[in-house]
Amino acid sequence: MKFSLFIHMERVSAEDDQKRLYDEMIALCHIADEGGLHAIWTGEHHGMNFTIAPNPLLNLVDLARRTKSVRLGTGTVIAPFWHPIRLAGEAAMADIIMDGRLDLGIARGAYSYEYERLLPGLDAWGAGGRMRELIPALKALWQGDYAHQGEYWQFPSTTSSPKPLQQSGPPIWVAARDPSSHDFAVANGCNVQVTPLHMGDEEVVSLMERFNTACAAHPEVPRPKIMVLRHAYVAESEADADRAAEEINRFYCYFGAWFNNERPVRQGLIDTLSDEEISAHPFYSAQAMRKNQIIGMSGEVIDRLKTYEALGYDEFSFWIDTGMSFARKKASLERLIRDVMPAFA
Repeated sequence: MKFSLFIHMERVSAEDDQKRLYDEMIALCHIADEGGLHAIWTGEHHGMNFTIAPNPLLNLVDLARRTKSVRLGTGTVIAPFWHPIRLAGEAAMADIIMDGRLDLGIARGAYSYEYERLLPGLDAWGAGGRMRELIPALKALWQGDYAHQGEYWQFPSTTSSPKPLQQSGPPIWVAARDPSSHDFAVANGCNVQVTPLHMGDEEVVSLMERFNTACAAHPEVPRPKIMVLRHAYVAESEADADRAAEEINRFYCYFGAWFNNERPVRQGLIDTLSDEEISAHPFYSAQAMRKNQIIGMSGEVIDRLKTYEALGYDEFSFWIDTGMSFARKKASLERLIRDVMPAFA
């Protein structure tokens, strides 16, 4: 099982300097590259200081000049916000600049906050339809001389300009949860990204079952890869692990507030949650995070990840966005590289 880093600029306070946050993100990516991680992933979000990432291709092109061998992936671009011709050309140009290190993750998106600002009236159904129309069009544009008459986009014969450096185009990954998304991804020869979010390992098992069912339904397609994305913290002590569980609980309370899109947002920051609101959340708690997320000293982390490897996951992506300080993120990442990854060499 390979290891990767999933990372964004995350701004939790108006006092946080955005250039400093970017420099800290780059520093963590440098540690990941030097430490032998397989890939770095970063996503797309708009108008949200919670995850600052207006165009992941910009970040990845910059990272390509600051790293040596790590693959660089979008985790993910939001399909409804991209015209197929634009995404085909920009991804191809990025692949050339990045010397063929691009992986292209694509999702329908999740935040209604973004939908109502970029495509008012869009819902999850329409976003999913756009993703399913975008991906085959993208592959065809990389081959060239492709005309499209779809439900969401129509255009005459067009060739991606430029074409990607990787011969068949960058590997495409689909963010999948429900069985139909897994089936679409496998049927179209795409790799799969999954995340259990706040749920426990029963969801990790269920997501793999959905993937295996999709693979069995399409025996004519070579088995794609599957990556699991999950929050983790490699602790130096049990007290340190308990502190991390509290921090990740707070992160998920803010994640849930952004997802519900009911709380005031000012200057890109959500109104502060009180300690009472955090402690009263119906299914997030520090205890739940300690149990469900991969939090613990290195031996505990290795044991948990070995079960993921045994299930058949090809890649574990360490989701480092947690609201923690840079120093705490850095220490956990360094312990992952030094104390955990050698067990999977």
